[in-house]
Amino acid sequence: MEAFIFDMDGVIVDSEPLHSRVKLETFAHFGLPFDERDLARYMGRTSRDIFSDVLRRAGRSDLTAEALADYKHAHYLEVIERDGIETIPGSLALIERLHAAGVPLALATSSWRRVVDTVLSALQLEDVFASVISGTELPASKPDPAIYEKSAEALGASPAACVVLEDTAAGVLAAKRAGMYCIGFRSPHSGAQDLSRADAIVDDFNAIDIGKL
Repeated sequence: MEAFIFDMDGVIVDSEPLHSRVKLETFAHFGLPFDERDLARYMGRTSRDIFSDVLRRAGRSDLTAEALADYKHAHYLEVIERDGIETIPGSLALIERLHAAGVPLALATSSWRRVVDTVLSALQLEDVFASVISGTELPASKPDPAIYEKSAEALGASPAACVVLEDTAAGVLAAKRAGMYCIGFRSPHSGAQDLSRADAIVDDFNAIDIGKL
């Protein structure tokens, strides 16, 4: 293992319930119909993806996905800054173990950059990750492999020697398309995600033996 790459939502922070709530409130604010049961299949992808699909199905040409995303992100930041955010049990300890072992770390997330910066600041992790990439800065989101390919490049690591930790089907597929070893994590609030393409699946970060990766 030359490098370890983390997803953020559902892996480091238990943010999926908050993301879901804020997305539903965004749809309600703009009068857009949406079935809450469809949220799970968009996990691991950018807000731009879900808002584009919903607007297309609703036939709403008076709105843009960017406008909805801006509203959702601003609302999400308000909640984080007011109430803070919960971490996934064991995630910070795993980051500390890897960092102490001298393993280069990267963060590859579909979240908006301002949200990423706010979360890293709140958890005092700004100096831990050698690379931080937001999927909103790329033309395509997970399951497109670009975010992982660029993370490996930033760390100067071979994709085949990178380990990725992901909690969604889209994220696992992105990692495998990038040619990386992927650990699927059954996150408590990420819905029924198909992690079968992962090389290993865990329910607890203590099950990850970094000495064997």
